[in-house]
Amino acid sequence: MSGKPIVLFVCVHNAGRSQMAAGFARELSGGSVEVRSGGSEPGEQINAAAVEVMREKGIDISEAVPQMLLTEDVRDADAVITMGCGDACPIFPGKRYEDWELSDPAGKDVAFVRSVRDDIERRVRELLRSLTE
Repeated sequence: MSGKPIVLFVCVHNAGRSQMAAGFARELSGGSVEVRSGGSEPGEQINAAAVEVMREKGIDISEAVPQMLLTEDVRDADAVITMGCGDACPIFPGKRYEDWELSDPAGKDVAFVRSVRDDIERRVRELLRSLTE
């Protein structure tokens, strides 16, 4: 155990929202938190529009690969942030859970995905502040 808080970002396909959140958390935390992400039904590949809008912020998520959410990931995490995965996420007592109501960027244009990205960035900044205070 590294002693760093572990944050897990979860969405259904692990191809857009959770990958953008993980990218922001890695970049903005400067390594002060361990970042993981997963999906209940991982997609084939990361959302190309998500990659494009994150690149505008200087964050490269192009190498990210959608991952299956594992029960161990939830058990190990200090904070579990869900984004529309409903009941697919296992619940463990004593964990911090937040459900972020975010529009699904799948199949949407870049302008729409950019607005989702900006909402995610704001929420990640707030989360990191609360974890590292």
